[in-house]
Amino acid sequence: MATTDIERGLSTAEVEERIAAGKINRNMELKTKSVRELIIENLCTLFNLINVILAILVIMTGSFKNLTFLFVVFLNTAIGVIQSMRSKKMVDKLTLLTSKKAIAVRDGAEVELDLDQIVLDDIIRLGRGDQIPADAVVVSGEALVNESLLTGESDLIKKQPGSELMSGSFIDSGLLRARVVHVGADNYVAKINDEAKYVKKVNSEIMNALNAIVRFASVIMIPLGLALFAASVSGLWDAAGTPGNSALSWCFSELLAGRVPSSALLSTVGALLGMIPQGLVLLTSSVLAIATVRLARRKVLAQQLYCIETLARVDVLCLDKTGTITSGRMEVEGTYPLPVEGVGLAPDEAPVPVDTTVLDFALANVARATSADANETCQALLNYYADRPVEVSEPLSVIPFSSSKKWSGASFAQGSYVMGAAQFVLSERIFAQVENRVAELADTCRVLVVARVDGFTPDGDMVGEAEPVGFVTIRDEIRTSAAETIGYFNEQGVTLNVISGDDPRTVSSIARVVGVPGADAYVDATTLDTPSKIDAAVDRYHVFGRVTPQQKRELVQALKRRGHTVAMTGDGVNDVLALKEADCSVAMAAGSDAARNVAEIVLVDNDFASMPAVVAEGRRSINNLQRSASLFLTKTLFSMGLAALCIALPPYPFEPIQMTLINFFCIGAPGFVLGLEPNNARVKGSFLTNVLKRALPASVAVILAAALDIFVARVFGFSQLTLSTMCLLTSCAASVSLIWRISQPLTPLRVVLFVFVVVGILAGVIGFPELLSIANLSMGEAIILLVIVVFTCGVFFKLATMMDSLKPRRRHAATGFGRGVRVRLGRGGGKVSSTGSTAERFAKRVAADMAQRREERTTREAEARALEGVEKTQPKKKKGAGVKRSRVTKSAQGIKVSMPSKKKK
Repeated sequence: MATTDIERGLSTAEVEERIAAGKINRNMELKTKSVRELIIENLCTLFNLINVILAILVIMTGSFKNLTFLFVVFLNTAIGVIQSMRSKKMVDKLTLLTSKKAIAVRDGAEVELDLDQIVLDDIIRLGRGDQIPADAVVVSGEALVNESLLTGESDLIKKQPGSELMSGSFIDSGLLRARVVHVGADNYVAKINDEAKYVKKVNSEIMNALNAIVRFASVIMIPLGLALFAASVSGLWDAAGTPGNSALSWCFSELLAGRVPSSALLSTVGALLGMIPQGLVLLTSSVLAIATVRLARRKVLAQQLYCIETLARVDVLCLDKTGTITSGRMEVEGTYPLPVEGVGLAPDEAPVPVDTTVLDFALANVARATSADANETCQALLNYYADRPVEVSEPLSVIPFSSSKKWSGASFAQGSYVMGAAQFVLSERIFAQVENRVAELADTCRVLVVARVDGFTPDGDMVGEAEPVGFVTIRDEIRTSAAETIGYFNEQGVTLNVISGDDPRTVSSIARVVGVPGADAYVDATTLDTPSKIDAAVDRYHVFGRVTPQQKRELVQALKRRGHTVAMTGDGVNDVLALKEADCSVAMAAGSDAARNVAEIVLVDNDFASMPAVVAEGRRSINNLQRSASLFLTKTLFSMGLAALCIALPPYPFEPIQMTLINFFCIGAPGFVLGLEPNNARVKGSFLTNVLKRALPASVAVILAAALDIFVARVFGFSQLTLSTMCLLTSCAASVSLIWRISQPLTPLRVVLFVFVVVGILAGVIGFPELLSIANLSMGEAIILLVIVVFTCGVFFKLATMMDSLKPRRRHAATGFGRGVRVRLGRGGGKVSSTGSTAERFAKRVAADMAQRREERTTREAEARALEGVEKTQPKKKKGAGVKRSRVTKSAQGIKVSMPSKKKK
């Protein structure tokens, strides 16, 4: 093991030698995605690909006015990019608030370095409030270290020469020097972050449903599009006098001559566009984007759109104690005086004020006397007595807290008092008298005894036998909103688990205070040394203590294997693995950079009470989108059905201008109004199932009505204009019936919306017949139309009632069989299928290649930063000195620096 002179530190030559060997403290923190990655992620989607292909076909016809559908594509992509960029900017801004400097000793002088300029064996100086930049070993001095962000334990850990310091922890008090033993990827924090670098798939039912709809449409579009195009070309061929051998050969000859069959191509593209739920995709992005803006006003940052929906669906919420339920600070739980007031006063001692107990007087004044180097316990006492009328007495002598003595004290005119751990303050005889009381109080809090002594020696030791005057209990400060927030989730039927690295008894007591069900039963995770024990504990306990970062992840995985949707809250590096694994992760802004960067939701004001607002926004978004999506999906489904029907029974009954009326009054306007209204009802069932239950009846009704219209028109010889009018009105009737059904229960807003839709359709049909290509129907045609409208509405309501009576399917996912399997249990039996795919494996390979390139780029940047640190300790060369520069290259060990050889004199 290398040794470094404590006072001199590393020399410049030794630093350069370590840089050449690649032993530099490269920045291994989890970073937000780059702007380029965010743009590519939102741009390269199947939805955009389909629309681009259709746009190319339209451009081939030269009809540029028909490219207006690209506006929806652009707007949807822009919403995604802007939201991602906004989240990135916010997280990067939070990251900059953390200190990024360290003091190192080099060539006998202290220099300030960036964290990525530290090298192996550097001697670093750390004081109160400093974050430890790299794993190190204490070589001089001592300090109390807060490792809660790494281990979850709120207790301060004493560090002295020979003790190990873990990167990412903080110095609470004291001053020391330490030798760096690990740098870069070898650091404790870096190892945890490295395990969290895999890309987590977003678990969103809405996103999965939209992707499924787009995939289904893309598959159906190919055969339907080809068939429609062939039918259109056949019609053009007939109109041209059937030249050539066949319609296909004629079409090719026209294309080779540069004459594109524009009408056939445009009609095909028009029909295919109706199959793509463009409005639904845009509505979803808009609703979720509005939800993120609303949450931002509440100091909640949603880093991606669909996480709002996921949190609203969770049925298990895993809470980290420190930073989530508690604030990370200590507070006084209570004071417990003993009946000794006024007894044993020395002749030269002043009496304690009659309206103050000896315990309160001693606690308040000892805390004030030792406040110059206040630890968390002292600060809690200062806060407790800040607004309590306890007389301030001038200290005659002060004994600061010492980790070796485990107590602090002070002398006043009213006597000398000490405060500390009972086992270290009291004699064995006195401690035996109060041991049961101490054990009783220690069940939920940390207990300190306050005792009176005769005085202090010059060395700071107690004089005489300590006589206890009472106890004070200290506990983690519980957030004022924690109990109310946990009560909210209890009411919503969400299972709560508290997972912490702290002592399980402490975790259990705090969980009981805030109302976590089953908090009395707890488990020490050090006993959960096998996967089977973890699985058993998940089913039995809701409080877990002494949990390692890896075990937190395994607990989340075990819950997910049981089919639960799991959310995880945390703020420390020890929470990163579990945050990454959870379906929805929530981090505190005051926590570690890594926790903020992997979390989908960041509570900017560090207030757990914001969680119900996120759930409410998610519920509003899901429930309203389920209503609105049925309108958009109805058009998609009946467009597919009509396209297939019109291949056999041409022509296509709708004119483009008529679809505009349907799109606005029957889909667009009601969809956006219903999608943005308040709705805090619990989310029930699958998104896609709920949408299809509403959309299928209307789609089937429209297709049957259109088929009936076509049949009647052929039988009675109605004109094409009359057929279009009948199809338009029957489709509107089915759509209005659907709007009526999804508007239940009626509210004033929904009544106004329904009236607006009906009046709008009637105003368009009656007021603008020429613009909308509406035929002037005879009495007989009107009666037939009325019969078909009644039939259409009857079919819709009958099918809707049947769909509502269907029982939902149960789905359970199982993993551990290679690529994984999915088990579906439904009314018709079970089905097992693979969850893996070639596309998924290809995507993972591409992601791995991109990660490797980023790693290489980071390495190059790291060596440059480290060399800048060397230059800080070098005297500036005089101009014209003819200095040869070192050459930096990449080597198998990391970075290689070739130093110029010295000339022999």
